[in-house]
Amino acid sequence: MFGVVLVAMATLLVMAAVPTSPLRRLFLGTHYPEAVKVAAEDYGLDPALVCAVIKCESNWDEDVVSHAGAVGLMQVMPDTAAHLAEMGLVDADAYSPTDLSDPLVNIEYGCAYLAYLHESLSTTEEIVAAYNAGLGAVQGWLADGGSIPEDIEYAETRAYVERVMSAYEGYRESYPDGIAG
Repeated sequence: MFGVVLVAMATLLVMAAVPTSPLRRLFLGTHYPEAVKVAAEDYGLDPALVCAVIKCESNWDEDVVSHAGAVGLMQVMPDTAAHLAEMGLVDADAYSPTDLSDPLVNIEYGCAYLAYLHESLSTTEEIVAAYNAGLGAVQGWLADGGSIPEDIEYAETRAYVERVMSAYEGYRESYPDGIAG
C-alpha cells in the first residue's frame, strides 16, 4: 500500500513539473481567458503576463478587495481607474471606472495600467515592480543608478516581483499556444 501511495505521489510531482500537463494548468489556471487575450492584445501586452499578475494579485478571485481598497482580479485602485479614464486610456463609457468588481472592466483597467507603466519603463521586472510599488518609486530607484529587481527597496515589492515573474514563466510554459488556445 505504501508503495502505491509513493508511486502516485511521484507521478503527481512529475506531472506538475511538465509545463503543459493538466495538473500544472490546474495550479496555473485561467478564468476569463478570452477577456484577458483581447485586453492584452489591445494594450500590446503578453496575455501570460496579465494572467501572472492576476494570479499573484487575487488568485483569480474577482470579489477580493484589499485593505488599501484595491478591487477585483487585478487589484485596481479606484483612483487609478478614474485617472486612466480621465487620460482617455480606457473608454469610460464602455468600462465604467466605478465598476471594478466586474471582471471584464477590471481586466481592461489592469491592462491599461500595465501598458501605461510600459510607456515609462523598459523591462518586465520594472513594470511589475511599478504595478506594486508605484511608478514614482521605481523611477526613483532607477534614477539613483539602480536596477530592478536588484535595487528594489521594499521587501514586499521584491517578493511580489519574484512571484509574478515565476508565475509569468509558468504561464508561458504551460500555455505555449496561448491562454485562450
